[in-house]
Formats: sequence, C-alpha cells, structure tokens
Amino acid sequence: MMASALESLLEQGLEELGLAISETQQIQLLAYLDLLAHWNRRFNLTAVRERRQMVTRHLLDSLAVVPFLGAAQVIDVGTGAGLPGIPLAIADPTRRYTLLDSNGKKTRFLVQAKAELLLDQVSVVHSRVEDYRPEKPYGQVLSRAFTSLDAMIASCHRLVAADGEFLAMKGQRPTEELAALPEGVELRAVEALQIPDLNEERCLVRLSLKGDRK
Repeated sequence: MMASALESLLEQGLEELGLAISETQQIQLLAYLDLLAHWNRRFNLTAVRERRQMVTRHLLDSLAVVPFLGAAQVIDVGTGAGLPGIPLAIADPTRRYTLLDSNGKKTRFLVQAKAELLLDQVSVVHSRVEDYRPEKPYGQVLSRAFTSLDAMIASCHRLVAADGEFLAMKGQRPTEELAALPEGVELRAVEALQIPDLNEERCLVRLSLKGDRK
C-alpha cells in the first residue's frame, strides 16, 4: 500500500477516534510501523504483516485507549513489539511509559525503536512481570491481550499504586473472567472501544484494588 494511502487511513482513523495528533506525530507513528515491518522479517515480532492492517490493528487499536490515560507513570505489561505502549508514547508524550516484556528479541527491538523515534519518556525493561520490582508503583498498569484478568491481578498487583488502576485491553466483554475476579478487586468500568476500519469487538476493562494487598 502506498505511503500516501497509509497516511490518509491513519489521519481518518485518528479523526474518528477524536484524537488531535500533529503531522509530526503521525509521521512518527508510520515510522514505527516501518521499523516494526523491517525487524519483523527476521524476528517475527507480529503476525500482522500487511501495512493497512498494521495501521488498524496496531496503531488505531492502541490509540483507542488514549482518553482513559490519566497517570503520570504508565507501565505496559507484556508489551511485545511495543503495543500499545509505543503508539501511546508517540501520541501522548506528556506521560512516562515503561515497556516490560520477558522476550529478549522484542525488548531489543524496543530499545532500537526508542532510540530511532526519540522517545525519551520511554523505558524498556527485559523481565518477567513476576520478577520486576520498580522503585515506585505506577498510576496505571496497562496490558493488551496479555493474560486473564485474575492472572493479571496476581502477577501485577505490586506494580499498581494505592490509588491506581489496571487497564486491560480485551476483545469481546470477558464475562467469565469478570465473574471470576478475586475478592478485593473492584470493577470500575468496561469501556466499549470503537476501532475505525475494524469490524470486531474491543473493550477496555478498568480495575482497582481494595484493602491490604500483601
């Protein structure tokens, strides 16, 4: 697909999402896809290879959660190739983002992407989430198709601040997972996400912890 067509697809999608993102940021977003496609030939970072699908399934899908970001410090757990963390860092650079993944090939790509895209507000951590001990907890712990909700809580509960929240990006509303939430977890909301050019269900589950978490 020609670059101009990708630019138009991205611009239209951002307009449908209601996001005011500069031309420079849009160029950065497409530069990220170029870098991802280049590395993907060797390291198989994503199963999505067609550029139009990358705009929809990677960029627009990630950016749909921008309205729900409120913390100064956000961690993207199981970020993989930087989704949603890198698109969010480009589109909303006022926050600091930690991108955590246990796969060395993927974190090497993330380090390269951080450098080439000049994302100074991004930190890359190569670690299993269970082993990671940050200096301070995060206001929001974000994941995209990472694991079940109860497993996310179990592995990430030490990462979230007392007044923070979990943001879990899902496909269809995870009714069974919501019913199986452990005691002490509060469901704040299930937000429906409308992804431009994608005829599939998406939602964002917002959770918080109550009481003693030791």
